[in-house]
Amino acid sequence: MTRSSLSIFLAASATCALLAACGGGGDGSASAISGDGSASGTGGAPVTATAQGRISAATATAQSSSNACAPIRPFYWEIGDRSSALASGSVSSAASTTVYTQTSMMSIASASKWLYAAYIAEKRAGVLSADDYRFLNFESGYTNFVTCDQNQTVAACQAMGTNGEYTAGNDGKFFYNGGHMEAHAVSFGLGALNNAGLAAELKSQLAPDGNLIYTQPQLAGGVFTSPVAYASVLRKMLGGQLRMGALLGSHAVCTNPRSCATAVSAPIPSSESWHYSIGHWVEDDPNVGDGAFSSAGLFGFYPWIDASKTWYGVIARVAPAGALDSVDCGRIIRKAWLTGQAQ
Repeated sequence: MTRSSLSIFLAASATCALLAACGGGGDGSASAISGDGSASGTGGAPVTATAQGRISAATATAQSSSNACAPIRPFYWEIGDRSSALASGSVSSAASTTVYTQTSMMSIASASKWLYAAYIAEKRAGVLSADDYRFLNFESGYTNFVTCDQNQTVAACQAMGTNGEYTAGNDGKFFYNGGHMEAHAVSFGLGALNNAGLAAELKSQLAPDGNLIYTQPQLAGGVFTSPVAYASVLRKMLGGQLRMGALLGSHAVCTNPRSCATAVSAPIPSSESWHYSIGHWVEDDPNVGDGAFSSAGLFGFYPWIDASKTWYGVIARVAPAGALDSVDCGRIIRKAWLTGQAQ
């Protein structure tokens, strides 16, 4: 870990209690996505985008000083398919000397959730149990998780404070909280693992092309990694090398307490209604959603796969409470890519 990476981690640790409650949301525009990854314009007419047109549109959108991407500078962005990255860039800020690249190591907070769910899908050979769904859809009733100490095991973390407390009234209802995954990991036999053990275990199944470590033994928010490593996992989902690719969006549950009696707590804006699948969001709000699958982290790390399961993307940065702003930017970069039109 470099000195700058360590500084970022230490700053992140100061607010680690919030990792259990980070997600995504925003007010981006929607496209109607077809099975081939193309999109329709506002009038419903099909839009055909060339490869260079997509690259130019996404780049212009990411670098714009007058859209939702302007406030989140500095950041790194990337879009690709199952084979490789196809477009990327480091967008700088006049107010900061920080430059994020594809190899920058950072705390990804709740983007850790998608990785753990993908790991479980591999260990289960793609066939999850009813209990797996309860825990990974955040309906298990373990909703009192706060944080972990860095040097604990998974079991010690769950036993600390209120972390392992079960609330019967929340059982069967969506409640966004890290306690579900911590309890699941203990029941799955991972309780004796510390940070190094967790990292080795997940890497044994996900095989990321880059480093992946845990800075806390917290399955829902403890990963410290790079865009290049996370992107490689997304490519494996798209290519079928990871079983999560076939499970994207499956067994999804409603999440907005204002519109769903089986939801208690969600970190997305109350004006939006998304669903939650196996360790990841489905951005299918009827007004602003485009159906993408994602797992935004508190500090602004935002990985996604589009609704057609053709393209993946990453927004990478570290900022306090940066999840929703990264989603806003990521949505319009995604739309620019799908349509070939800068946003």
